Amino acid sequence: APFLLLCFRLPLVTPLIFSLLLQPPFTQLSIITQPNIVLLMADDLGIGDVGCYGNDTIRTPNIDHLAKEGVKLTQHIAAAPLCTPSRAAFLTGRYPLRSGMDAVNNYRVIFWNAGSGGLPPNETTFAKILQQQGYTTGLIGKWHQGVNCESRNDHCHHPLKHGFDYFYGMPFTLIGDCQPTETPEMDRAFRRKLWLYTQMIGLFTLTAVLGRLIGLIPVSWKILTCLAGFSLLFLVSWFSSYGFVRYWNCIMMRNHEVTEQPMVTDRTTSLILRESISFIERNKHKPFLLFLSFLHSHTPLLTTEKFLGRSRHGLYGDNVEEMDWMVGQVLDTIDKEGLKDTTLVYFASDHGGWLERQEDKRQLGGWNGIYRGGKGMGGWEGGIRVPGIFRWPGVLPAGKVIDEPTSLMDIYPTVVHLAGGEVPQDRIIDGRDLMPLLQGTVAHSEHEFLFHYCGIHLHAVRWHQKDSGAIWKAHYVTPIFSPPGAGACYDRGVCPCFGEGVTHHDPPLLFDLSQDPSEAKPLSADTEPLFDTVIRKIGRAIEEHRRTLTPVPEQLSVYNVVWKPWLQPCCGTFPFCWCDNELAD
Repeated sequence: APFLLLCFRLPLVTPLIFSLLLQPPFTQLSIITQPNIVLLMADDLGIGDVGCYGNDTIRTPNIDHLAKEGVKLTQHIAAAPLCTPSRAAFLTGRYPLRSGMDAVNNYRVIFWNAGSGGLPPNETTFAKILQQQGYTTGLIGKWHQGVNCESRNDHCHHPLKHGFDYFYGMPFTLIGDCQPTETPEMDRAFRRKLWLYTQMIGLFTLTAVLGRLIGLIPVSWKILTCLAGFSLLFLVSWFSSYGFVRYWNCIMMRNHEVTEQPMVTDRTTSLILRESISFIERNKHKPFLLFLSFLHSHTPLLTTEKFLGRSRHGLYGDNVEEMDWMVGQVLDTIDKEGLKDTTLVYFASDHGGWLERQEDKRQLGGWNGIYRGGKGMGGWEGGIRVPGIFRWPGVLPAGKVIDEPTSLMDIYPTVVHLAGGEVPQDRIIDGRDLMPLLQGTVAHSEHEFLFHYCGIHLHAVRWHQKDSGAIWKAHYVTPIFSPPGAGACYDRGVCPCFGEGVTHHDPPLLFDLSQDPSEAKPLSADTEPLFDTVIRKIGRAIEEHRRTLTPVPEQLSVYNVVWKPWLQPCCGTFPFCWCDNELAD
């Protein structure tokens, strides 16, 4: 009887078995719960610096292989063209002005570890949600989202307050001041002015004293003493911060502890790589999130001797090739630990390459390929279009290229849903879950409109007209390049968002990126029959978008940006802050 029952059921079971065997491997997402997530973010890397995006002179074999094994996005857009606001949007899935992380002034990023601004404690990062879902979460590398609010040890903006179980790296960002042999970079023009004013006040005071001594100026010694005191006070007021940038900003931390002050740049790369590999090895038996936030390829381009002189693009190319090697080391660790098929790997840059970053005749910033503009430019593609690569063998198809508008903000809902969590319902989340698009179950991105800000100023809007395939982009404000026609603001160092350095367009400049990705030929009512229709449609979208904005505290206000000695992270007794608690490899 059992044999007869088996014979009866076999014709019913056989088609079911075959149907399961014939299922494409990348549709079986439901059988893999809570994948490990490794997010790799470059700093200031241009989309044109990567081999799989068209560069044939800088060698990036590991990043290229990642794209070959996964999905490459060709319209991956940063929410801001500078580090602090772009990373705030990445971490929260929201436009940075929703959290107060976009600038109302010319101070568009966190300027000091001892500033009081930063990612607000009431923002919910994807790390916090994954932590609640049982993930072990780690951030290795750059933070640049603030440290303290009211006291030296409140750590209200610190990674550990925003969902990361472990942090090792720079709470700030790399700058030229971190390298003693490099020209000071931070607030260079403002520092020159302060030094000039100090010399003028000092010269005036010295002249007055000499005039009194020889009897030419009838002024009391009391007034001269006050004048000398004022000169000294003025010098101390700015030199106590700007004179010690390397000690105040160029530090390394492990969790809440300052481990190097100032950082020893010769070993930073090896320590960050060692910490990243160690984090994976320690947590391989349970779901983990690793956010490896590279210091590459931001100036001063810390590059180990092994990679110096290897590229055809000078120090910048050497630095990019070293970062690619680091990507390879992390991927090798994932493979070695048997985690490749259960790990989602993502690679991107926080924004476009810095065109104006030059010293003498050396180009120290990145290249943005065919795209116009670069870092700091809120509207032009070169400042916001970045590499975007996903790999998850067996779940995502290999070698796929997606030419649909996506955003760095999309990582938030994507990883939250993969972890089994839910995005917050008490606030607007601007990102969209990318898994249906990556797997091919939908053909188009969920983004109809993307808004491109420079600080708090709306510079451009992108409309994805899905029924026609057109991608319209309207520029309401563009920077004035200097010198004229140069393609960047070389005279300023970075393009401004407002004021005399920008041009307002009415009607706006309109491009169809599907036909003109380089934004070289603006359309007009004479050359484009849909011009007025498109501008009206985008105008209505702007009105709807602005109705969703609510006032929030300005994290990058002048008060929040300035250096406050009582907030300075310090490994000793302030102001005696110097230490080296790391052993060189």
